Amino acid sequence: MKGDKKPLWTCPKCGHQFVTRNMWHSCSNYPIEYHFIGRDPIVRRLFDEYVEFVERCGPVTVYAQKTRIIFQTRARFTGVVVRKTGLECHLWLKRRVESPRFHRIESLGSRDHVHYFRLTDPSQLDDELAGLLKEAYAVGSQDYQGREKTKQTKNGRVS
Repeated sequence: MKGDKKPLWTCPKCGHQFVTRNMWHSCSNYPIEYHFIGRDPIVRRLFDEYVEFVERCGPVTVYAQKTRIIFQTRARFTGVVVRKTGLECHLWLKRRVESPRFHRIESLGSRDHVHYFRLTDPSQLDDELAGLLKEAYAVGSQDYQGREKTKQTKNGRVS
């Protein structure tokens, strides 16, 4: 699919890019700092570490919206809501992954699953999460080839 992807459409009002022309969106621009007003600087440092962790997958665009911060390649594949003591994060995967890391999984049909997790400490940026982020990045890039990218073991870990 890499060679036959259409160019992204750019909203003339906000400048955000989308796979589909005229796709509904909040059409707003907020600075990243908006989300950290009145927050402990530790939460901002944790966010910065998450950004670096995500960028290990490849180039991303980070958009701050009114209620969340999203990460996008061609499509949004992970996002963050800033909380008082940490980050509420989510990943878009094409399969359901059962893991104690996730406190909620929202299934959008049989092939799209949004996995929610809380990030409160840099130690949570581990190999399991790196593998899942790589998979989500491929989904957002429209390069996902199926389950061979990562394997889930019997104990729910991803390798």
